[in-house]
Amino acid sequence: MGMTMSQKILAAHAGLDEVKAGQLIEAKLDLVLGNDVTTPVAINVFEQNGATSVFDNTKIALIMDHFTPNKDIKAATQVKQSREFADKYNIKNYRDVGGMGIEHALLPEMGLVGPGCLCIGADSHTCTYGALGAFSTGVGSTDMCAGMMSGKAWFKVPAAIKFNLVGKPRGFVAGKDIILHIIGKIGVDGALYKSMEFAGEGVKYLNIDDRLCIANMAIEAGAKNGIFPVDDITREYCDGRYQGTPVEYAADDDAVYDEEYTIDLSEIRPTVAFPHLPENTRTVDEIGDTEVKIDQVVIGSCTNGRISDLRAAAEILKGKTIARGVRCIVIPGTQKIWQQAMHEGLFDIFVDAGAVVSTPTCGPCLGGHMGILAAGERAVSTTNRNFVGRMGHVDSEVYLASPAVAAASAVTGYITNPEKV
Repeated sequence: MGMTMSQKILAAHAGLDEVKAGQLIEAKLDLVLGNDVTTPVAINVFEQNGATSVFDNTKIALIMDHFTPNKDIKAATQVKQSREFADKYNIKNYRDVGGMGIEHALLPEMGLVGPGCLCIGADSHTCTYGALGAFSTGVGSTDMCAGMMSGKAWFKVPAAIKFNLVGKPRGFVAGKDIILHIIGKIGVDGALYKSMEFAGEGVKYLNIDDRLCIANMAIEAGAKNGIFPVDDITREYCDGRYQGTPVEYAADDDAVYDEEYTIDLSEIRPTVAFPHLPENTRTVDEIGDTEVKIDQVVIGSCTNGRISDLRAAAEILKGKTIARGVRCIVIPGTQKIWQQAMHEGLFDIFVDAGAVVSTPTCGPCLGGHMGILAAGERAVSTTNRNFVGRMGHVDSEVYLASPAVAAASAVTGYITNPEKV
């Protein structure tokens, strides 16, 4: 019986010739990730267990991004604890204000993840790195601690769903629209503890940013991970960047999938997820021009804070003005993206339109800071979750969309088809 791409990576890291869905394995890790919210919990467990060393100080990444720059005393205390731990054990990949970024935008940029690597992170969107042909998945802080101590983690080998992508996206359709379309089709538990494996001739029309966005939101369908095949686009991105040794895996022709879907990218329209689940999707063609009045727009996050996302938003906003009563917050994913956007003149476009540009931070995505919603307020956001109270008050609403839809909506004050702006 053949193996899927994910199963091959797990088998290799477990030192096994093959693995099967449902099998419990212990595998060696290439990277362990934590942030300013989850790392302190892992450190506490680390110290309670009497640990005195980490397995490899070059294979641990501690990225201070959720509440940084520190929003309050508690956030400052968490970062201080993480910083002191990093100093004590000489963690090479500790990043704080001035050198940080949103973790799932920063790690690919730094070259810490790449084809064939196995990564765990104490953050659910660690599945992002499957865009580069890696097996990466989110874990709890206790598993993060065990990973830092031993360099190993246990896994239940996931079954898989295959998504055969065909056709070429049209117009303003990007990775966000594709993954929202898929989640709308299969539901938020449609891939529960399974690998979402993407394949097909349509993959070649997706750039790395599109793939990172799609893999990032695999967790919103309940998946253990999302993963793309390694192709020339992947190789070009990783060449001279990835610090490890790339190993390319491909699914066997006789690999077993629980389900298979064919997704025609040419038929997908700009898509919005209405409150309060990512599966509650509607295309812009199904939304009336003045149906959903909004108060805020957020363009950024580990899902859509990359340079192509900012360019897409700037294309819409150039020469226009943010609607009266709408707050538009733009958050580049990393310092490099921030600087690139600045030099390209995107900041001038954003500020001239009436938006504000932030330092990289997760900020409003999780209701942390930099854009909290009051009761009754509505936001269009390029983030990944729109649960009740996700970005603030439990009586607020979050609508998930692409940067193009978000920018168009910022101009009109209503959820808007970018083709009409």
